[in-house]
Amino acid sequence: MKLLVTGGCGFIGTNLIRRLLQSDHYEIINLDALTYAANPNSLHMEATLSAEALNRYQLVRGDIAEKQFVTEAFRTHSPDGVIHLAAESHVDRSIDGPAQFVQTNVVGTFNLLEATREHLRSLSPADASAFRFLHVSTDEVYGSLGETGLFAETTAYDPHSPYSATKAASDHLARAWHTTYGVPVIVTNCSNNYGPYQFPEKLLPLMIIKCIAGESLPVYGTGQNVRDWLHVQDHVDALLRVLSAGVAGETYNIGGDCQLSNLELVQRVCGIMDEIYPSASGESHSSRIEFVTDRPGHDFRYAIDASKIKRDLHWQPQHSIETGLKNAVRWYVENEPWWKAILDDTYQLQRLGETASGDQS
Repeated sequence: MKLLVTGGCGFIGTNLIRRLLQSDHYEIINLDALTYAANPNSLHMEATLSAEALNRYQLVRGDIAEKQFVTEAFRTHSPDGVIHLAAESHVDRSIDGPAQFVQTNVVGTFNLLEATREHLRSLSPADASAFRFLHVSTDEVYGSLGETGLFAETTAYDPHSPYSATKAASDHLARAWHTTYGVPVIVTNCSNNYGPYQFPEKLLPLMIIKCIAGESLPVYGTGQNVRDWLHVQDHVDALLRVLSAGVAGETYNIGGDCQLSNLELVQRVCGIMDEIYPSASGESHSSRIEFVTDRPGHDFRYAIDASKIKRDLHWQPQHSIETGLKNAVRWYVENEPWWKAILDDTYQLQRLGETASGDQS
């Protein structure tokens, strides 16, 4: 099966492609613009993929916001399915520069849907029936929960940041192309991912790296904003279940059944770091937690009701937060060259997204 994966050099994409290539059933065409968050070297780490597996992988560099690039990719590679992961994804960056989020998340998704619609006309009825366009999205499109409640697939959209607004727009486009044109789209909305290969500006790797450097650990506001934490390998498992057994036109929410405040997560990371990488002063890493000015429009709580995918597709998360966090923290401690190369190049752990007004396009 030849899959066209977009954004495969990013965090989730790297973990997904590594898993796909462990099966000889898949050939992967990875469309990636190789922006700041992409790391094409990640696929070749840890020596877990054979030469034969890597021969079934091809990276094609380009921007999905460019229609001609997407059209040519479909004509050249004639995929059997699409997993659309490519997105500008960091809320803070969307506050500083929303224009790029509109281009990648909205225009890019439109181009992929249109190219898929044209491509389906060239397929036999059997191949067209088997084709799937898996559109990977986020729980942030639903807005913010109060003290109680869960996001279900039927929850009304209420995005509050440029990032979540553009992802919501892309979700609506994907569903509209299914109902209007019959494109076999499946939408997934996942909770906060964590695990190996995550870009260092995200909360978990940022805290680990700052612990190693002995720096203060910035937590927005009072740290009480709650997220549902999902190990990226559990997310990958869910995506493969949706790809193989999901129903075209359906939406599946994917969550980790683990609600923690940002402060609780950082404290847990500090506790693990105290065990495996004690601070030079001998104090707990948590002593350097520092509360900083909150992010503009910071949603209070996200929590996913994943009962549909569990019931219909028999998926369950396999990582507890205890084992998942320990494995993730250890990975970053043991793979310093991976994130150190990023800090030497595109990102130096600076805070982003502090501007709440003005022309930031």
